[in-house]
Amino acid sequence: MPAKAAKLDLFKTLKQDYVAPRKPVVVKTSPAKYLAIEGLGKPGGEEFQACIGALYGVAFTIKMTRKFAGQRDYAVSKLEAQWWADGTNDLGRAPMDKWRWKLLIRTPDFIGQQDLDRAKAVLLKRGKGQEVMRVQLETIDEGTCVQMLHVGPYEREGETVAVMRQFAESRHYAFDGRHHEIYLSDPRRVPPERLKTILREPVKPAP
Repeated sequence: MPAKAAKLDLFKTLKQDYVAPRKPVVVKTSPAKYLAIEGLGKPGGEEFQACIGALYGVAFTIKMTRKFAGQRDYAVSKLEAQWWADGTNDLGRAPMDKWRWKLLIRTPDFIGQQDLDRAKAVLLKRGKGQEVMRVQLETIDEGTCVQMLHVGPYEREGETVAVMRQFAESRHYAFDGRHHEIYLSDPRRVPPERLKTILREPVKPAP
């Protein structure tokens, strides 16, 4: 009888994508498959929270369905998000109700559309919100990025981003893409001053 495959933890297996020092670094990220749901509005608002619930509901339903079927088990990855605003490349200058976001959970490559469709059907049958129907599978390829660990409240991320921008410019890069966050802490359990968040900014060679 073949040996059972070890439980897959993408955060550990792909640790080169999640380098998180307290000073900015350049990383070469690999294409990543995500469960994703997109929305508009203030972070922490009603829609935002409903979409987080839908995303996690789908992620854990897919995982447990496969596990009970005897297929390879894996850890549900940490929550991530991309942030942007129409008409500006400086998110801090846009009012929060105009912020666009895409909530993400990184997912093994062997998860396919059939897994997603099955999970949606299960959740709808259980009476879960219609937000589950908005969850999609998506591959994101950010390539070269500047990355840094932010410790503290989300409201002070602008200070860390400024350090990252200065670092990028010193190495002849320019920000080129959506602001990306990887949440290492649960804000329900960790005080704001101790929150840990990886910040990622895709870059391109400066003209």
